[in-house]
Amino acid sequence: MSLPQGYSAAAEAHASALPFSPMIPVSSLPYVAVTLLLASFFGTFFFTTLPKRNALVSEILVAVFSSVCAGFGIVALFNAVGVYV
Repeated sequence: MSLPQGYSAAAEAHASALPFSPMIPVSSLPYVAVTLLLASFFGTFFFTTLPKRNALVSEILVAVFSSVCAGFGIVALFNAVGVYV
């Protein structure tokens, strides 16, 4: 059984490709995770203590900031402990 021609081209491209190197060093991921999660918790605290007025724009901005920090913080935390997602 012979291999398709596309496989040999893909194997050759794979062999000549550069190895992956992350933009953020793996050794700094715990610090990034803690910073982002603390920012998320601070944003959540700030969001829950905002005065109850019609400041919909500021509420949405704080909520989006906290959500983004929490999302990236969780991913950084998972990667810091070796669960590469």
